[in-house]
Amino acid sequence: MKTRQPPVISARKRPRQARSVHLVGAILEAASRVLARDGARRFTTARVAAEAGVSVGSLYQYFPNKESILFRLQADEWQQTGALLDKIFTDTTRPPSERLRAATLAFFRSECEEAQLRVALGDAAPLYRDVPETDEHHVEGTRRMQVFLKELLPSVAARERAFAADFIKTAMSATGKAVSEQNRSRAEVDRLATALGDMFCGYLERLESGAT
Repeated sequence: MKTRQPPVISARKRPRQARSVHLVGAILEAASRVLARDGARRFTTARVAAEAGVSVGSLYQYFPNKESILFRLQADEWQQTGALLDKIFTDTTRPPSERLRAATLAFFRSECEEAQLRVALGDAAPLYRDVPETDEHHVEGTRRMQVFLKELLPSVAARERAFAADFIKTAMSATGKAVSEQNRSRAEVDRLATALGDMFCGYLERLESGAT
């Protein structure tokens, strides 16, 4: 039995001229609309090309398949969220516990913005779950949390910090995804995020007190 090979998701080439940059931007904007409107199952390169008003051949100059387009949309979302969290976690003018609460709130709000698109991206995730680029994203997310927890929990053993980082990252992602699918109001989202942030802080305070 043949092992299923992961799809090629790297772009065929990078746009260099202004016209090419504009074309790729138009393709990605069209892809976002198609995905949000039609869902992951009906997402095709032909639909994206038609939505963007370009030929399928022009699309294939930059994206070899639908998986590469979907992954680019997901990677852009990861990059935006990662930059947002980095800005909060590295703001040393605020106490660490305040930063963690703020990061949880910002993450929840981010997940609930354009919720229909984000849910569709979640549905499309199995198409590129096994590619190395996805693993790299998860490694970077874990590294970000571990660096922050080293500052917050200096007396806790590295093994315990690594577990705490994985727990917080997993709980935040799973809960944020669930909330984004429930069409809740902004006030409800904020309340849930605040409660989860409080839970994280209480858990970490217990870890720190047990290590000192």
